[in-house]
Parts: sequence; C-alpha cells; structure tokens
Amino acid sequence: MSKEMKIKDLSSWPIKNTTRPLIISGPCSAETEEQVLTTAKGIKAAGIPIFRAGIWKPRTRPNSFEGIGAQGLIWLQKVKAETGLLTATEVANARHVELAVGAGVDILWIGARTTVNPFAVQEIADALRGKDIPILVKNPINPDLELWIGAIERLYAAGLTRIAAIHRGFSTYQKQKYRNDPQWQIPIELKRRLPQVPLFCDPSHITGDRNLLDEIAQKSMDLNYEGLIIESHCKPEEAWSDAKQQLTPQSLQELLANLVLRDPEANNEVINNTLGELRHLIDDFDEKLLELLENRMQIAKTIGHYKKENNITVLQNKRWSEILEKSLVQGIKKGFSEQFVSNLFKAIHQESINQQEDIMNS
Repeated sequence: MSKEMKIKDLSSWPIKNTTRPLIISGPCSAETEEQVLTTAKGIKAAGIPIFRAGIWKPRTRPNSFEGIGAQGLIWLQKVKAETGLLTATEVANARHVELAVGAGVDILWIGARTTVNPFAVQEIADALRGKDIPILVKNPINPDLELWIGAIERLYAAGLTRIAAIHRGFSTYQKQKYRNDPQWQIPIELKRRLPQVPLFCDPSHITGDRNLLDEIAQKSMDLNYEGLIIESHCKPEEAWSDAKQQLTPQSLQELLANLVLRDPEANNEVINNTLGELRHLIDDFDEKLLELLENRMQIAKTIGHYKKENNITVLQNKRWSEILEKSLVQGIKKGFSEQFVSNLFKAIHQESINQQEDIMNS
C-alpha cells in the first residue's frame, strides 16, 4: 500500500504559509484558561500559525496529571477566536476524536504510546473515516519502523490523505544525553519508503531539555524535515508536566531565528558536477566494502565448517568480546562514534552467526 499512497502535501492544509519549516507550538498540557490564552498570544506574536496543547495526557503512573480533559477544548476554541491560530491536540481513542472534531480542532496527532497499539490506531482511523482532517503520527515509543508505517497506512485506508509523521525519538534504558534516543536512521528510512509523507521533528521529546532543543532542531533541518513541533509555555518552570523541555514563546522565536536552512538541491552546475564526482567515489567504496564483507563472510563460513566437523559451538563469547573491544578502540581512533562501530560490528557478527548456524543445520 505504501507506494500507492497519494498523500497531499502541506499546501493542502488550512494554512496560508507553509514555508519550511512549518512550526506547531504550545504547552505540553492545557492547564488553565489563562495559561492557554497567554501562551497562544505569545505563539501568535512569534509568527507561528498552529497552536498545540495536550488535553488528554497518557501518563505512566495514574497519580500523575492526566490532562484537563474536554474542558480544555473550550479554551482551544477561545484561542482560535481570539488569535486566529489553528489548533491541534492529541487523540488516543474514538471518543477523543469525536470531542475534538466536534469542538472544531483543526489538526490532530496520535502519540507515541498510541502508535504502538494497532487496535487503538484502527479505532481512531475508523472514527475519522469520512473526515479528511490533517493528522500527524508520532513514532512508536519502541524503535519499530513497521508499526509507524502501519499506523499511517491504517489512517490512509480510512480515507485520510493529509497525514504527516512526527519523529520524537525512542525510549531507551541506557543513560544518555537525550531523554529519547533519536535513532535518525529510522525516520530517514521512513522518508525513503514514504517520501510523500511530510516529516516533522519533535525536539522537545527527543531532548527533554530546553537547552538542547536548538541542536536537534538544526539537525532535523539539515536532514530536510518539513516542520517542527516544539513545546512552549508562558511560564515553563511552573508547567504541570514536562517543565524542563518547554521554553517561552520569546525563546522559541530566538531559536527559530537562529536556524540555518539549506537547500535540498543545488542549482549550480559546478556544484552538482562536484557532488556527482564525490558520490561516484562513494559508490566505488561501497562496492569495495561489499567485496571485503563477502571475503570476510567466506572465512566465517570456513570456520563454520571447521566447527561442525569438530563439534564446536557457533558462538565463542571470548573471541567475540575481543573483536568488539579491538574494533571499538580502532574505530574511535579513526574518528567514528562508539555507537556506529558497535552497531556495525554487531551486525557483521550476527550475519556470521547466521551463516554458521546454516552450516550447522545443513
């Protein structure tokens, strides 16, 4: 289905100016009418066309603030009436859809905790059938590209054609710089497979820290994302949820002003010729890499036959630890990140294991 999708671009959304990047901003949660309207007016002053606010909040613990509920929809209506901004909120079930659409919310999004559940996504898709409202789909909390694509496909099958994706990072148990691991290769692959689907970045949820928003926002622009969804609050330090990752509308305006926007393609023949020559070199190196990997795998197969003949197990933990440790040291010296080297050699090792297991079972 993915290749057959006829997704409308952002120019079909009810927005006068969809110049890249399209910005959606507002508080993590609608807390009070005053907070919502004050923030919305700041968002308006910053030149941002779409105001977002969480009405229903999926929380890990039941004693956490779970959103103001349907009352917040009245506040969104006031935002629209007083500022002219479009409004957006998260929906997690059919009832949310019914209430949000009935209240005139312009744009909906499906959160990461909902995307992970095909039953919930299908319920939302069924509730939206016949209503071609713009809807954004966040990546699932776990790094599963097929779940992300599957959610988009379910919405499209229900007749929705104004669909966009939001990259908000992936949960991890590992302690790291960001709240959620960006795993950029996943949204890049989504864009390769679904080039017609606009892609937004959510730096707020990736970083969990307002001081890191600019670097993630810039990287997403360098990767040619179409938009950003960033949390903004009139008084971030007093926010009832996710206070550390929200910033004031004024600070957001400064962040956006400092973004460097680059062209996806060069309009200069000399530049294009130079890029073509360099890409040709990369193609040559890629071919040589595959040849080297083929030769390495042939040796792994030979080892596999030897192990079978001598009744030796496929996995040799000590040897594998030695390979990985040595490769990490050498790779870091050559300027590669530890994560890249680790992922690369783990993939090569797994393929060697697979090849040797095939020999064992033959």
